[in-house]
Amino acid sequence: MRGLIGHIARRGLLQCEKGATAVEYGLILALIVLVLIGALTNVAERTINMWDNVEQKVTES
Repeated sequence: MRGLIGHIARRGLLQCEKGATAVEYGLILALIVLVLIGALTNVAERTINMWDNVEQKVTES
């Protein structure tokens, strides 16, 4: 077991931060996706309301 730990330490794998960086990028991407979903939901609601108003105006005439 000591040989394995020594080998890992020599190769610099204990200080490797690639996994942490990947997790950080994943969290940033998830946050961006959530913001996009929220923005698109807001735009969709406004668009639906706009077309509902158009429909009401057309049926009233």
